[in-house]
Amino acid sequence: MPSIDDVRRIAAKLPGSEERDTTAGPAWFVRNKAFVWECRAWPSIPTDLREIIERELVVGVKLAQPIDARALREMQPDVFLEQTTRWGEPKVAFRMAGIDADHLEELIIESWRVQAPRYLRRELDDRLGFSSDF
Repeated sequence: MPSIDDVRRIAAKLPGSEERDTTAGPAWFVRNKAFVWECRAWPSIPTDLREIIERELVVGVKLAQPIDARALREMQPDVFLEQTTRWGEPKVAFRMAGIDADHLEELIIESWRVQAPRYLRRELDDRLGFSSDF
């Protein structure tokens, strides 16, 4: 099972990534925009989800579209949690116990891409040997 240290290791490799301690726990930002964070059991979170977050490590990521979160939840409802907040932002929380290392890395990188400016996305693509026009 991946740990928060695995999240830290993946996020640290991304250009412009910055770890911050927040009232909710560790979170990672690019240009002051959060892209991955440890979830905490806030009173505003529905009771059933709060109980899961209290028992196990849950991480959240920012997504490009709300449909992306829905698709992940439908494909793996035992891993990806229902919406933890009332805000309509496209994000999803997931149980780390149900994520393999490759999928974790993919989720973090894609979340970073959603928040990172174009010049940092190009920097990562150049480092990885990809060409990208977006």
